Amino acid sequence: MADYDVVIIGAGIAGASLAAEVAPHARVLVAEAEERPGYHSTGRSAAFWAESYGGPKVQPLTTASGPWLHSPPGGYGDRSFLAPRGALTLARAGEEPLLDAFEAEFAGTGVRMERWGRDRIAALLPGLAEDIVAAVYEPDCQDIDVGGLHQAFLSVARRGGAQIALKAPLEHAEYRGGQWHLVLGGQAVTATRLANAAGAWADPVATRCGVRPLGVQPYRRTVVQLRTRPAPVAHLPLTLGVRGDYYFKPEAGKLWLSPHDETPEDPGDTAPDEMDMAIAIDRFTQVVDWTIEAVEHRWAGQRSFAPDRLPVIGYAADNPAFFWFAGQGGFGIQTAPAAARLAATVLLGLTPDAMLSGVAGQMYNPARFG
Repeated sequence: MADYDVVIIGAGIAGASLAAEVAPHARVLVAEAEERPGYHSTGRSAAFWAESYGGPKVQPLTTASGPWLHSPPGGYGDRSFLAPRGALTLARAGEEPLLDAFEAEFAGTGVRMERWGRDRIAALLPGLAEDIVAAVYEPDCQDIDVGGLHQAFLSVARRGGAQIALKAPLEHAEYRGGQWHLVLGGQAVTATRLANAAGAWADPVATRCGVRPLGVQPYRRTVVQLRTRPAPVAHLPLTLGVRGDYYFKPEAGKLWLSPHDETPEDPGDTAPDEMDMAIAIDRFTQVVDWTIEAVEHRWAGQRSFAPDRLPVIGYAADNPAFFWFAGQGGFGIQTAPAAARLAATVLLGLTPDAMLSGVAGQMYNPARFG
């Protein structure tokens, strides 16, 4: 008998949420290479839930996760992981057709959107640039308590019997005799199935396991924390450019700003680039005429995408005991409850429940890559 039914590689939001779903049904080990879970992408998130983020093919997972995040099930605490925010996507003169296309993408999905004119935008954003003339407002956008959510998944997984091993990188993997023979941080274990929730390292993990990589590419995303005058009001929405070239939101009286950069990198402990920070600040000054008094903090994280920018959830075509749970880009936290439920359903062969009624899970199957 194998030591474990399922070994999950990675204890970020993907691995933690999957472990919480699988632990009641199987013997689970979560193997994390770092000394604490969520050190990389999960711990560096801009922390919002927006149904439009990631596009219309990701939206079903986000929408399905919303009620769970607002009223989590027993065992996850008695408070919501969401807080009201709203999202405002801005357009300059001449960019109105891009707003039209943005709204059309989500027509019929149930995502609530309102078209705003300049006067309404300026009431929220003093010092608004003259050429910003229209916006789409999403009233249902929420902030996410990422740290609380991640720790809740880990706690539920542990209570379900999952073991979580830190400083346990995957050093060796061989599939023979119907079992995985693994070395994790110097410890040898066996498992019936291996789930790849390694984020930026998803393709290297596959290669080490003798499984064909899928082209999951990490991209650097930069965020700076600014002290501004005026300070952002607490109810300022998440504010984005319709061309996807910046976003900012308030955080404890300060401003979190990103140039929405996507620089391809090898997986690793990434750091912010000075040029990206300068670009972010330049783009911000073209939206409002606020004074930037200080750059107080800066960081970067890696967001990993499959070639078609959709998550990869399902068994590998070339190994029936290797399960992909990767390619979750920047939307992995806002989709975590539904994505993990879908992954556990496929991994264990369970009957889909009501949470997944609006989710076409086959769309995320790795078989789409041939």
